[in-house]
Amino acid sequence: MSVYRLLISCPDTHGLVAVVSQFILECNGNIKEAHHHLDEQNNQFFMRIEIGVSSVSCTLDELKQAFKNLADQYNMIWQINDAAKFKRILIMGSKSSHCVADLLHRDHESELEGKVIGVLSNHQRLKKIASWYDIDFKQVEINAGTKEIDIVKMTDAVDSFKPDVIVLARYMQIIPQDLCEKYAGKIINIHHSFLPSFVGANPYKRAADRGVKLIGATCHYVTANLDEGPIIEQDVVRVDHGNSISDMKKMGQDVEKITLAKGLQYHLEDRVLTCNNKTVVFS
Repeated sequence: MSVYRLLISCPDTHGLVAVVSQFILECNGNIKEAHHHLDEQNNQFFMRIEIGVSSVSCTLDELKQAFKNLADQYNMIWQINDAAKFKRILIMGSKSSHCVADLLHRDHESELEGKVIGVLSNHQRLKKIASWYDIDFKQVEINAGTKEIDIVKMTDAVDSFKPDVIVLARYMQIIPQDLCEKYAGKIINIHHSFLPSFVGANPYKRAADRGVKLIGATCHYVTANLDEGPIIEQDVVRVDHGNSISDMKKMGQDVEKITLAKGLQYHLEDRVLTCNNKTVVFS
């Protein structure tokens, strides 16, 4: 897609839409898509604009440099991305393969606006799937007796892929704080529960024991606080007393795949902006 994507987050002030639009006009830019939102509680303004590349009368670097002057004036957190430059996706998984296989197939069919460049796992089980899709696979075991050393190896393996975004597709290990900070806003997790309910492991059993009528999945950014990062996407499916734990798990896994794929796609399309521990997702 031949567009530049401009994302803005800043304190609200009068005339921001007009100011940004005027800047684009002065660069001969043609606006293809535009969304904005005001969080009145936090007095924070958010904007996402797609600009036709062919219409802009300068290079991307020149556009960024020119916009920086405007951004500094309004205390903006901002970025301008070229949609044609796909983000590099690293998938991390453990033994469960449903989310990994789904993302690899979407990548194979060019459904993702990004490119999967590797699968990293603490088990061998995913190697065959990665190999079938001709995706680089690395294994780093995480053992209780050597956990600190193994975590360092895992971190080095992550860095070796040079990812733009990391997807935890049921990776059943806690991500260390330094890695969370290094890739802040770039690690996406799928949790097999409708957070904040049933955080941690084995949520389907606890959901069945509680007698819930809805089960779901939550796609969120990873922070050092387990399962508490900003939520990107959620979905649910209805269950009843006749559904066993096994039934719920199968139904839940279908929801997990769809929810993760949607959340990842929103991120790849630069549709997600964060505010404190919430997100603004421009659909």
